[in-house]
Amino acid sequence: MRERERISSRDNRRLSNARAVRDGRVKAHIFIEGKRLAEEALRSGLGIDECFLVEGFSDGELGNRVARHADHVFELPPKLFHSIADTERSQGIVLIAARPDSSRKRIDSKVGASSLPIVIILKEINNPANLGAILRTAEAAGVAGVVVSKNSADVFSAKALRSAMGASFRLAIWDGVNVAEAFDWGKSHGLRVTAADTSAAKSYLETDWTIPRILVFGSEAHGLNPDDLARVDDRVTIPLENNVDSLNLAVSAGTLLFEAKRQNESAIRIED
Repeated sequence: MRERERISSRDNRRLSNARAVRDGRVKAHIFIEGKRLAEEALRSGLGIDECFLVEGFSDGELGNRVARHADHVFELPPKLFHSIADTERSQGIVLIAARPDSSRKRIDSKVGASSLPIVIILKEINNPANLGAILRTAEAAGVAGVVVSKNSADVFSAKALRSAMGASFRLAIWDGVNVAEAFDWGKSHGLRVTAADTSAAKSYLETDWTIPRILVFGSEAHGLNPDDLARVDDRVTIPLENNVDSLNLAVSAGTLLFEAKRQNESAIRIED
């Protein structure tokens, strides 16, 4: 177990680096804050470079487990700890960890091997809370992976990580991708490109989700452009009542994915 080193200066280089990671200025590392995310980081086997604990940290057992895995463990007075925290009511633990691999090869290895034969494409999703919530839903449904386009929020920003609640550590994520490239990749793997589109005539309930698919969602503000839609094989919508014109993006993703999960599980039971 690592000994805890005490830091007493705001200008300490470790704290300066932690703030830079928190603010997205160090791309090789991610900023993990809070007890739940620290637990998820341990469960996911992330490489933890540094752990910062507030004096008198309330969960000694968690602190000790992190100390067995982190390269360095530091203890800070409350005022200094809050100088690096990203939340107003911090739980007193911050980890600096290696950024998970977000290259195409992770998804390549998952296609055909997941319980749900779907790869999600997220185009220019700018809200990190929405992005994280979709990742959490995607992991829960069992998708093969998630492709995140250029000009989207940072998958590994502190806010997106909190919303994803650990899913970002384990999902196969391909990040910073041109959507046309992702479509070509999907078709080369035999995936049928399917778009969530509020103007589509076909309901998601009339769609065969046992067919391996790319499921693409456009941005909250602009959706998909005509060039994107021209390359899509199927467009599906979620029928809505009471003149509601759209759903939150994460809610839409969950609705489609869990219908797809239901169909695939039913198909397996029929085969058995």
